[in-house]
Amino acid sequence: MKDHLSRNEIRKDAVQDSVEAAAGMVGQVATILTGAVRDVAGAIGGFATEIFEIRDSTRRAAAEHELPGSNDR
Repeated sequence: MKDHLSRNEIRKDAVQDSVEAAAGMVGQVATILTGAVRDVAGAIGGFATEIFEIRDSTRRAAAEHELPGSNDR
């Protein structure tokens, strides 16, 4: 026996498949964006750490090279 699908059921299936495909695509894009945001945050955090280390190194170097009683600033 051959199944007979109505036009409405065919349309419903087409809409359902389209919505499922769109949901999958949205999930993929969200995963990509989440990874990108994580990577950018990590890069900014690493840069900030380097800036703090450079600042501290500069202060230590300046303190080591100051002569007692010297007011040349």
